[in-house]
Amino acid sequence: MSVERIIETPDCVAEGARWLAAREPRFAAALRETGPPPLRRRPDGFAALLGAIVSQQLSVASADAIWARMQAAGLIRPEAILQAGDEDLRRAGLSRQKIRYARALAAAGIDFAALREASTDEVLRILVAVPGIGSWTAEIYAMFSLGRADVFAPGDLALQESVRLLFELPERPRERTLRRMAEDWSPWRSVAARLLWSYYRVARGREGIR
Repeated sequence: MSVERIIETPDCVAEGARWLAAREPRFAAALRETGPPPLRRRPDGFAALLGAIVSQQLSVASADAIWARMQAAGLIRPEAILQAGDEDLRRAGLSRQKIRYARALAAAGIDFAALREASTDEVLRILVAVPGIGSWTAEIYAMFSLGRADVFAPGDLALQESVRLLFELPERPRERTLRRMAEDWSPWRSVAARLLWSYYRVARGREGIR
């Protein structure tokens, strides 16, 4: 069994937010502006990971539109992806590259139930072995679909911009720099990410994560 903390309820998020606010005054200030960060738990499994691939490098609105078309066409199961032709997938909105990634995921045969009990490091290792799944996609899956409490996604542009604004930095921190910064927010890095996305929405007036 995994011994890592799992975020299951809004109370879990609230606990993490209190810890962060006590540790870092800027998080306390952000929390006063945003209110409680959302739970953002999602189902796990193939469709959740496929949805993360769809969202890569797209606005929230564009990703939502494509995902709605894929759902309407029944293209959210491995067998459906493998049986679909290129034109079917393009019509849903997938680029040539994402068609390749979707098929790679469908053919990977991931045991999604086993991921629930694996360590976060093992989850990330398994997922990034699939073409098209980089660190960002794997971290988002671990964070929202598996509820891991201590995962961050430092490559996320909205998180980088939110940190720039909240910490009054001269420029967005690069992925490596932000990963180091986030070490201070362990064991609640997933809640820090939720709070930063909420702050981004308040500061910029748009969602930073689908």
